[in-house]
Amino acid sequence: MLKWLVLSATVLIGLIVIVQLYWLTKVYSFEQKQFNNNVVKSLRAVFEDLEMNDNPNQPLQQLIHNPADDYYLFKADTIPEQDSLTFYIRKEFSDFDVLTDVKLGAFSSSSRKYVYEDYIPTTASGFHVTPALGLPVYSQDYDHILLYFPHRSQYILGEMNFWIISSVALFLALIGLAISLFYFYRQKFLAEVQKDFVNNFTHEFKTPLAVIRIASDVLAQNDITEKPDRLKRYSSIIQNQTTHLQNQVEKLLKSASAENKKFPIDKESVKPARLIEQALNKLQPLIEQKKARVDLKVDDYEMNIQADEGHLELAIINILENALKYSNAPHIIVETGKEESDYFISVKDNGIGIEKKYIKDIFKKFYRVPTGNVHDVKGFGLGLNFVKRIVDGHDGRIRVKSLPGIGTEFRLLLPF
Repeated sequence: MLKWLVLSATVLIGLIVIVQLYWLTKVYSFEQKQFNNNVVKSLRAVFEDLEMNDNPNQPLQQLIHNPADDYYLFKADTIPEQDSLTFYIRKEFSDFDVLTDVKLGAFSSSSRKYVYEDYIPTTASGFHVTPALGLPVYSQDYDHILLYFPHRSQYILGEMNFWIISSVALFLALIGLAISLFYFYRQKFLAEVQKDFVNNFTHEFKTPLAVIRIASDVLAQNDITEKPDRLKRYSSIIQNQTTHLQNQVEKLLKSASAENKKFPIDKESVKPARLIEQALNKLQPLIEQKKARVDLKVDDYEMNIQADEGHLELAIINILENALKYSNAPHIIVETGKEESDYFISVKDNGIGIEKKYIKDIFKKFYRVPTGNVHDVKGFGLGLNFVKRIVDGHDGRIRVKSLPGIGTEFRLLLPF
């Protein structure tokens, strides 16, 4: 439920951002049109003030052209004096709220050049840098006045200050909300991980401690020395359970010490076949207990690869241990060989399998495939995390194939 809530909130935030950006572009387009209208109104007034057009009834669209975004060109049957033109342009721009600087030039069609050029700054615009002289020449067969607004875009954006500031404030608020949702979701996830860890920890240690207590009570009986077989059996139980607890504690300590760093991989020439045999020997008691059948298919017993012997053996043991734990009548096939430029070690089992949606998470620390409230298989969810870190330290890869109810294959791919 929380996941969908966070996803819905994320989509909603995205839609709000898109709508806000859309309205900003609409406002910018509106301000552009407003600026154009104000400029045209100003130029119409300048026409009337200076009587530059011999035909007053001629439509404005035939007199004024917009050859580029920042340029306005208007026909002048009579080119006025520079001072008069500058005065009236300044006056009309002020009346129609065109409050940005402008450069003008009077072009003579007969001489094919600008008769004069001028620059009109405005204090309201805040732009005080005079642009370089030199206006472009447009091929027109009549006299005209060219206006160039060097800071037109900045001026229009300045007119949008309210919209821009409010949009930035909204974006910051949305970013803060998104961060809060992410933090909340992360805390919820960590709380669930912690809860699962505590449950796993409880079930992992509760049973061995109970067995040790029962065995120790038996060994505390007065006549136990008179029953050597029973003494040996219960001593062995305590020894096995203590070893199991010690191994789990070592896993936790290794996990804590290697939290933010790679495993210290020390590569040397090793024979993978020998490592697999060593791992199987160490798991022999569990193999016998589960009455498992293990088939070993090694293509070359003398094959050498560069690897960290101790860590690679630990990775193999963890995968074999899972294959044994998650199968009722284990039949495990261990296979090695070459796959393109990699050496592979494959472990196939006939266990309960893993649903596809969980495979991407099985290498996360403390993660265990959900089984409801059933904790019939012990563990902290650290084994596969160790395997992944070890293989990554070897610059290798892990490929997992699994079918629920059929079995699972873990394939370690290590570069030669």
